[in-house]
Amino acid sequence: MKAVVITGFGAEPRLTDLPVPQPGPGEVLVRLHAAALNPFDWKVADGALRNAVEHDFPLVMGSDGAGVVEGIGAGVTRFRPGDTVYGQFMSVQRGRGSYAEYVLAPEDDKIARTPDSLPFPVAAALPTASMTAYQAIETARLDTGHVILVNGASGGVGQSAVQFAALQGARVLATATPDIAGHLRDLGAHETIDFHAAPTAQQVLAAHPDGIDAVLDLITPHGGDTDSLVDLLKPGGILVSTNGAADPDALAAREVRGVNLSNNPSRAELEALADLAAAGKLRIRIDAEVPLTAAPAAVARARTGHSRGKTVILP
Repeated sequence: MKAVVITGFGAEPRLTDLPVPQPGPGEVLVRLHAAALNPFDWKVADGALRNAVEHDFPLVMGSDGAGVVEGIGAGVTRFRPGDTVYGQFMSVQRGRGSYAEYVLAPEDDKIARTPDSLPFPVAAALPTASMTAYQAIETARLDTGHVILVNGASGGVGQSAVQFAALQGARVLATATPDIAGHLRDLGAHETIDFHAAPTAQQVLAAHPDGIDAVLDLITPHGGDTDSLVDLLKPGGILVSTNGAADPDALAAREVRGVNLSNNPSRAELEALADLAAAGKLRIRIDAEVPLTAAPAAVARARTGHSRGKTVILP
């Protein structure tokens, strides 16, 4: 089979031939029809997990994918050949990833069936970006009329978060450059904030001098300064960070909740997410669909950080 691999941390991705894997006990073999590109993919390739878990090289890149069950191992009961499935397929300990024609996954791992009406590229785009947004908005516990700032709304996580917050009945403020502001308003943002025009916090306070209820921060890095965002929150508000930037103890002293969120989908959540997308209640913007042969170049382009939607690889 064709696959895009790295041979070591920091190595350039390259297209190669690997044997088609065979499912062992409790495993399913999936013929992938689409794989989504996420920043986490190249962070792993650069060594983001090198101190947390062993890696088996050559390592197939990628996590998210969608396809059809091709075969099952002994003892598999949840899936059968012909089922359409999607989810997260990365297993660095076994050298597995989704930038490939075939991949193995444990049946009890992070995969789920998809509705027949859900296109493979859309399904592949959901597991990391949209699931992170889904879990973040659930964590924020929004009620109708609450005001939330999505800081970093232009990317895949941000666009989904805007939609989930709007579905909860919240008033959504979204940071955005003018080129994507209209799209975010179409997704449900009530106000867009051009952070190039003036500091985000300054603009939010000018429009909401009494404060807001929640901030989803997709921008501030671990160890970064979130004070200006925390200053926006009413007592009892919440700051959710996807980069580990929240200090829960320090925020509690300021009467604000702080949560560092890590993507950790369950099968039930994956099924719910797929149903929302199939019903048109979650819209995914796909900027590009590229063949597997072009995946290394697509990774290089994505590293520049200028994407306004998902790049999907078609094995």
